[in-house]
Amino acid sequence: MNANKLPTNILIQGQRMAGDGEAEAVINPRTGELLISLPQASAEQVDAAVAAARQAARVWKQTSPGERAAMLLAIAAGIDARAMELAQLEALNCGKPLHQVVEDDVLATADVFRFFAAAVRCQTAPAAGEYLPGHTSMIRRDPIGVVAAIAPWNYPLMMAAWKIAPVIAAGNTMVFKPSEQTPLTALVLADILDAVLPPGVVNIVLGRGDSVGSQLINHRHVRMVSLTGDISTGQKVLQAARRSIKRTHLELGGKAPVIVLADANLDAVVEGVGRYGYYNAGQDCTAACHIYADASIYQPLIEALAKKVSSLTFNQADDRCNDLGPLISQRQRNSVASFVERALEQPHIQLLAGGQIPAGPGFYYQPTLLAGARHDDEIVRREVFGPVVSVTSCPTAQQAIDWANDSEYALASSVWSGHIGRAMATASQLEYGTTWINNHFMLPSEMPHGGLKSSGYGKDLSASALEEFSVARHIMLSHR
Repeated sequence: MNANKLPTNILIQGQRMAGDGEAEAVINPRTGELLISLPQASAEQVDAAVAAARQAARVWKQTSPGERAAMLLAIAAGIDARAMELAQLEALNCGKPLHQVVEDDVLATADVFRFFAAAVRCQTAPAAGEYLPGHTSMIRRDPIGVVAAIAPWNYPLMMAAWKIAPVIAAGNTMVFKPSEQTPLTALVLADILDAVLPPGVVNIVLGRGDSVGSQLINHRHVRMVSLTGDISTGQKVLQAARRSIKRTHLELGGKAPVIVLADANLDAVVEGVGRYGYYNAGQDCTAACHIYADASIYQPLIEALAKKVSSLTFNQADDRCNDLGPLISQRQRNSVASFVERALEQPHIQLLAGGQIPAGPGFYYQPTLLAGARHDDEIVRREVFGPVVSVTSCPTAQQAIDWANDSEYALASSVWSGHIGRAMATASQLEYGTTWINNHFMLPSEMPHGGLKSSGYGKDLSASALEEFSVARHIMLSHR
């Protein structure tokens, strides 16, 4: 795609404009070459975006659920109309295989807007009643005000939908900042939003976390911050929130354990981990990145999984043949490589597949499988965020549960078993926001997604997200 045709303008108060700040390089992860340099928003432009959202909030919060729903449906239709353009930009900016973006990301993005269009019209409140003589009480849910939302680089388009749709459906206005590494689809989404929404309801600004992001989370007129990012960034948000008593909504990463019981269907496990341990080059907080396997099936599992992982394809000339793309940056690839190098310094860890930076341009890393990892190894305890899966042998199912729960992360997990009762009993003991049984990674818009412990708090998706971005208020009417 010609750099002259790439989107460049931010959105403030319904106006498209270039940022006035320092330019930020956007790199093609498949080649390592510059795609485009985009200027950040200046401090004055960030202030203007917050002011625009604040002004728009006065009218937007008074719109009916039906009016908001109609606009959310129009946004979904706009995404459908520009689906291939969005998919091509997302694949270009992230390096992800185009067929996966078309089949997954773009469809899911439109679906999120459609879901919240329906959900906002189905909200209910407790019945009004006389809880004190001569007075009638009722509960209403109202918007919070201006929300600042900061999205990550691993699913730029889909994360924009997760952030924007519930916030505006609940009657809030917002300033949205995509990752400076992957801003392109957000700028096309700005066109779609601008064609549908009143000016200022959604404002989109570009910039780094330490400049634009920091200004947003510390801004006195921002009443809530929604972040998907790493733990250190979440801590900065909490520090800012402590000073100004902001509400926060944090999704801060994960290390998803895959518990494979003795009676599991190994073919299904291999197929599931082979796809969802390496999907998006493993750059996913819910990736099936560590397996706790019953000792009785450990050996046949790692042998079959090694064959599967070794067959995964990347960097093929025909993009339709690629199972995964590159990592987002050289820094991220080097981080992943360092994790693997340190793991292989442990004599008990075996390299069964991958483990190398392939020759050639781009930020690729071979799909990697490590066996023999122990629960206290770094490769097990920390989030690698790359195409690396490790496996640990467990003497009992209870040991697998205990080890899985002994983690600072608690976002997602899965259990694999041929006995549904045993699988359900195991799932009930896991301390994770989501636990899949005999599958991994499925996230329908109707179901809540969010973590526990250091993975953060607050729910994305589902009707729960509408509650996250609204407040319950008690109204009491005197009969006199």
